Amino acid sequence: MSVRILFLGPLQDLAGKQAAEVAGPLDWNGLLAVVGNEVAEQLRQERVNVACKGRVLADKTALVAEDGDEVALLPPVSGG
Repeated sequence: MSVRILFLGPLQDLAGKQAAEVAGPLDWNGLLAVVGNEVAEQLRQERVNVACKGRVLADKTALVAEDGDEVALLPPVSGG
């Protein structure tokens, strides 16, 4: 089993892919290590959110994704 990481919006462009499968479990430091430097830099910004198991994490640094989980990387949304 693995953890599926979804790159959404401009994060997909930075990653050069829509999704990635990585070995679980996956924590915050592990996520930063596997997404690449450009995406990791964006994730460190407060305006970028992380969802796990369909829920946006209040504290993304507390990420704990197990085998079979999906982690979505959510860029800021703009609009009016």
